[in-house]
Amino acid sequence: MAEKIRSADIEAWDPKTDIGKKVKSGEITTLEEIKKSGKPVLEPEIIDKLYPDLESETLQVKTTQRVTDSGKRVKFRVVKVIGDKKGHVGLGVGKCDEIKPAMEYAVNHAKKNMISVKFGCGSWEYQGNLKQSLPFRVIGKEGSTVVTLMPAPPGIGLASNDVVKKVLKMAGIKDVWSTMHGGSNTYNIASATMKALDSLNTFKGAEQR
Repeated sequence: MAEKIRSADIEAWDPKTDIGKKVKSGEITTLEEIKKSGKPVLEPEIIDKLYPDLESETLQVKTTQRVTDSGKRVKFRVVKVIGDKKGHVGLGVGKCDEIKPAMEYAVNHAKKNMISVKFGCGSWEYQGNLKQSLPFRVIGKEGSTVVTLMPAPPGIGLASNDVVKKVLKMAGIKDVWSTMHGGSNTYNIASATMKALDSLNTFKGAEQR
């Protein structure tokens, strides 16, 4: 279940990067402006400032064991997706000896890897202005996993794998047809979905299918 992300204390935040300083001063007000600059988001507070109403959903919690001189040592690995359900979504992984810090690391990692998503009406036959699908078909790959996302008209819903569905929901997409091939690793599925969505920002000319 999605939950509200607790934002950092922006007033006390002392930005260390140029992008951070411009965001705090109000010179930059959107993630799209940052992407156009070609510079990465290195401070999670940047996203807290731009999008204070983010939510997160846990995709996976795994434990790993490592044998040391003092015995077995357990670590938690958490995969999380975050978003504002209005066209901005991020995927992150966090590892720690305790689960709560691992979740916090995953959220911060996701903030640094957020992307913006372009919407479409989902069908050439649909004449309305409602845009809650994709403008054209896109494909994303991670490892052996391949995720294909296709536009769908209003009312279809998210016809997709559960992991894909959670990523799309966080992005704010409501109608999509999708297929998945290859491995079933949770992170790979989520990452392939993110890559498919991000390709909307770099595609040269819409694919009419």
